Amino acid sequence: MFTNRTDVHEGARPSSFVPALGHAALTPLYAALSGMTRPTLRRFLRRTGIEPDMTVLDLGCGTGTLALLIKQAYPTTRVIGLDVDPAVLEVAREVLARAHVDAELHQGTIETAEFPPRSFDRILTTFVLHHLTTEEKRSMLAACQRLLRPGGQLHVADLGPPSTALMKLVSLPLRALGGERVAANVSGAIPTLMRAAGFTEVSQVRASSSVLGTMTHWKATLPAQADSAPHGDHQGRTR
Repeated sequence: MFTNRTDVHEGARPSSFVPALGHAALTPLYAALSGMTRPTLRRFLRRTGIEPDMTVLDLGCGTGTLALLIKQAYPTTRVIGLDVDPAVLEVAREVLARAHVDAELHQGTIETAEFPPRSFDRILTTFVLHHLTTEEKRSMLAACQRLLRPGGQLHVADLGPPSTALMKLVSLPLRALGGERVAANVSGAIPTLMRAAGFTEVSQVRASSSVLGTMTHWKATLPAQADSAPHGDHQGRTR
């Protein structure tokens, strides 16, 4: 049965929140552009190692494109989308409803969302980290570490260090506009921040050129001996 819903938490949007494309008025354009990313997201998704019946968090789910692709590829997977922006969540609700996809949508940050520890087998986040300050990155990654089950994985797709001289040139405008938020990404600090958050296995899965610069896929794994219920206990673990 289709049970898509949106939970909204008071005070869920941080004071540093930046709307999609930088301005609330551009949200409809962002929704249109999101559909164009599907081929890239499908390739990213194939590298995340999702298995049937896992519980997956789409962190910064935006208009629901990735959440939809996860459910289409893995119908028995429980998918939960989380985003701070109520406007894009409304679009996501409509996208998922049209596809008759059963998913849950929550408004808020990962730090404030009421998920019990060790709730997820996979946390996926795409093009979110470069919007955050370094302190916000640290906070988000630490929350991901708390919410993953033993052996669970965090997969991040975002701007990374320029892989060529051309990519360094291409990334200059975004780096200038993004300041400190983008600098941590393009300077190569993301793996260091992941390890500082408690992830012991951190690797770069792939890096590819784009019109914005080098897009990088990082994977971070929670140690399998972390205290938690055993893998496969997927029921009643999230709100």
